[in-house]
Amino acid sequence: MATAIEAPVEALPNEPEANKLFRMVMKYKGSDLHMKVGMPPAMRLAGVLRYMQLPVLSIADMERLMYPLLSERQRRILEETGGIDYAHIVVDGEIETRFRVNLFKQRGRLSLVARRVNNSIPNFEGLGLPEVLGDISGYDQGIIILAGVTGSGKSTTIASMLQYVNERERYHIVTIEDPIEYTFKDDKSIINQREVGIDVCDWETALKHAVRQDPDIILVGEMRDRDTFSAALHAAETGHLVFGTIHASSAPSTISRILDLFPRDMHSAMRQNLAFNLKAIIAQKLLPTTKELAAKGQSRVPTCEILRMNPTVKKLILNEEDTKLADAIRIGKDEGMMDFTESLKQLVQAEKIERGTAFEVAPSPEALKMALKGITIAQPGIL
Repeated sequence: MATAIEAPVEALPNEPEANKLFRMVMKYKGSDLHMKVGMPPAMRLAGVLRYMQLPVLSIADMERLMYPLLSERQRRILEETGGIDYAHIVVDGEIETRFRVNLFKQRGRLSLVARRVNNSIPNFEGLGLPEVLGDISGYDQGIIILAGVTGSGKSTTIASMLQYVNERERYHIVTIEDPIEYTFKDDKSIINQREVGIDVCDWETALKHAVRQDPDIILVGEMRDRDTFSAALHAAETGHLVFGTIHASSAPSTISRILDLFPRDMHSAMRQNLAFNLKAIIAQKLLPTTKELAAKGQSRVPTCEILRMNPTVKKLILNEEDTKLADAIRIGKDEGMMDFTESLKQLVQAEKIERGTAFEVAPSPEALKMALKGITIAQPGIL
């Protein structure tokens, strides 16, 4: 870790003592707060963890700081499951700063990691996302999936897409989140945001309610199990546009990840459902920017892989030829499709990331090397 951070701030009167640590993150524009017994508090600045110049946290410190932030229900979940996700809000006048908090136990002791969520929702250009996401946001029915690992920016991308719709269409948008990460202000659309555990008891109930609330768009958050995905699929089949996230490393592998949620004897039916309801998969990774951009305050930029449904993709999914989906993406660039190799090439050429960074994460370093030289790989026949 780098040099410790000085100048601790104090919590305001009548607010939790822990807020002095959250306010430190806000003051220095850090992205994350880390707290662990036996270590001083730390925050992540420009991708690097740095200690605060504060005493080492004891078991009693963590309990004193953390327990006042929890409701009785959250305290019970923490004791029963060993971890709890929730949103913590710090108020400055009329401005609210939200943190996405994960409080968990390790070696029998409390630890915390909290991600600062920006109050404003950045647009595609501000995030470095391709403009085709605006076109994808314009579907009136079906499922759009954001794929990636934890911390890859999926929630931010979805928020940007929903805000794009909010600024242009007179829709009703319902979000189901755990916890709410971005707070929307109604523009042309009406947006109702429901937080599981606060506004509704569980995901299943929230999804059941959602389809009865006259929505045009439903955000179901993470599609973590068969029931959640089935409910999302039902909502899409009944004429709604559904956004969801899933843990997968690429757009093609998202198909197998979805199928893994279901027993094998249901795979054929699921492929039929995906072929007719899936509209797009956007896989995403966050990469460190060049030193020049980092100095200007942009420390990370997304690299994207975009798969859109067309007759070729539909046929490949129905025929269980998922290994050919990568080729379908490469030949679908005229429809706004893009693989990670093309995305990385564009980021390097735009001087947003270093060449070394691109090669570290490239699915095929050789293919990226050829792409940067302007050599196009011949596409095999996939029909």
